[in-house]
Amino acid sequence: MGDDARHFVVIGGGLAGLASTVWLAEAGRTVTLLERRGSLGGRTHAMRAETGSNGPGDVPDNGQHVIASGYQHLYRYLTSVGTRQHVAFPKSSTLRWPDGRKVTMQTTGFGAIRTLFGVHPDASWADRLRAARATMLLGWQALRQPADLADISTEQWFDRVGMPAPAREALWDWLALGIAAEPVAQESAKVFANVLGTGIRLGIKHRTPVTIGYPTVDLDTLYIEGAVKVFDERGVDVRYRAVARKIRIEDGAVRAVQLADGTEIPADAVVCAVPNSNIAGLLDDLPEHPEIYAAADKLGYTPIVSTNLYLDRPLGTESAFEGLIGGTGVIDEVFDRQIMHGRSTERSWLYCLTTSGAYEQIHKSNDEIVAEQLALLRRYYPAATEAKVLEAQLVKMPRATFSQVVGTDSLRPPQRTSVPSLALAGDWTATDWSATMESAVQSAAKAVELLLK
Repeated sequence: MGDDARHFVVIGGGLAGLASTVWLAEAGRTVTLLERRGSLGGRTHAMRAETGSNGPGDVPDNGQHVIASGYQHLYRYLTSVGTRQHVAFPKSSTLRWPDGRKVTMQTTGFGAIRTLFGVHPDASWADRLRAARATMLLGWQALRQPADLADISTEQWFDRVGMPAPAREALWDWLALGIAAEPVAQESAKVFANVLGTGIRLGIKHRTPVTIGYPTVDLDTLYIEGAVKVFDERGVDVRYRAVARKIRIEDGAVRAVQLADGTEIPADAVVCAVPNSNIAGLLDDLPEHPEIYAAADKLGYTPIVSTNLYLDRPLGTESAFEGLIGGTGVIDEVFDRQIMHGRSTERSWLYCLTTSGAYEQIHKSNDEIVAEQLALLRRYYPAATEAKVLEAQLVKMPRATFSQVVGTDSLRPPQRTSVPSLALAGDWTATDWSATMESAVQSAAKAVELLLK
């Protein structure tokens, strides 16, 4: 059977599945995409706001995301779906302390390098020199990694290189939490080192430091709507509420995908692009499935809580996204949708709040979380003292990403399996990045390349 006549099935309509489907369709293949829910996007999608004080038609996201300039596979995907222009890179961001102090953190050019050497407002010159030395050591060891990095925490690595407390407080602990969604005391140093090393290599390759940007549109517009257009143009068969139960393999080749309703979809090749939380059962016919299932279970899950908070007045933010130093466990970052999207403030101001590694917050009620977050905002933003919450939308994700704690780095399986017509995809598979959108899309690129070969 020629490649063009083969039937490709992609299981999972998250970012890895969307990218896999888009690129297989671009290659002229016949593709069926199976999504267990009623919409695409997985953990990356927008939500329609309920009609309320903020008015109908608002499109907040299920969780705010930042985008690094080194996300080359993600940009390839955005180019494929026609939305590459909807990513902006600000020249700076803001870090805030609860006592009113704040610093501007350069995020582009060589100012970003200066940021790495210490931006704490109370840092002495000795602190800055120690931070510079420690930062150089971190970079060197990220590229030439000590053998025990997988066995120590990021905090232990910071201590080993002598990173001073002011630099950790102002930048490194916050940065590490954002990268792996785990507190530095339990986050794997190797996970952080891999991301840092990838950023350095990309910076050298492109002769510019990796910087941080954000989408200027909602996540449906950025990731999903363009993909749906590609599917329509290329004749992709998208099946919603199609729950895959097992990939049937015979004689070392994929034959079909069995669904929960008992039907089968014939398949000559499959990309299995589901999270580690949903992999069980799908690969029962694959010889190495016990190892993959065990790895998926051991990786575990990290909770994230995202809040879309509609206020009756502005907070007084200066940047599109601002880091709250010392607010770990309640809010890590505040995203100003007015700056990001040019959103109208006729009815309200929308701020998107994220809490990474939300192990305590995930069990609280929505009212408790909002009260806790508003109290914290009032410590950082004087303008929030009299602010009233007009509406709040909370998204609790108990299994937001796979857990990246000490001892988990080597567990991530490759995209290649022992069956040439079956490839794995998803941010939890082995890539150059941690649990990021780039990791998901990079895994898709590798999976598609394997199957097209």
